[in-house]
Amino acid sequence: MPDDEGYHLLDLARRVGRERKHAVLLEIGSWCGKSAVYLGTGAEETGATVFSVDHHHGSEENQVGWEYFDEELLDPIDGRLNTLPHFQRTIATAHLEDTVIGIVGESTHVARQWTTPLDLLFIDGGHGSDVAWADYRAWIPKVAPHGYLAIHDVFENPADGGRPPYEIYQAARSSRAFCDVDRCGSLRVLRRTT
Repeated sequence: MPDDEGYHLLDLARRVGRERKHAVLLEIGSWCGKSAVYLGTGAEETGATVFSVDHHHGSEENQVGWEYFDEELLDPIDGRLNTLPHFQRTIATAHLEDTVIGIVGESTHVARQWTTPLDLLFIDGGHGSDVAWADYRAWIPKVAPHGYLAIHDVFENPADGGRPPYEIYQAARSSRAFCDVDRCGSLRVLRRTT
């Protein structure tokens, strides 16, 4: 995540926390925790809480043989990627353990049990079509009235990045349940209209 987009998330977390007492923010896809630190820093200032949902085994583009593979993240026991220790260390180093709560699991499995309305939903999970659409369908109904939706890696030009984040952004806009609020780089922020 580029710093300008991260600082935009930080400001968004502050805004949400100022608008709503005890705001609940949730991010899908935490990787090693960089975006959670931006969100958590803004949330901590206002007493909000960030829930960060990730299975911590990486998306398809992070796997062996793909462009964003990092061998240092392989678990020597089972040979799978494991970003959980890195996430935990990042949150502890930032002194955000009381503000950012990690939830380890598949996003859609967690969504089935989630009942708390979300003041901010940040989607930055898997970018494959099936995964991105599953996250969108599972979590969009949980955004509170007038709550915010942020989507990362939205590229209008297909040459700049994958299509699923752009497609779910377009779906949110065309549903008329959300309207654009602002943008920064590949980050798009919308707000529920009802």
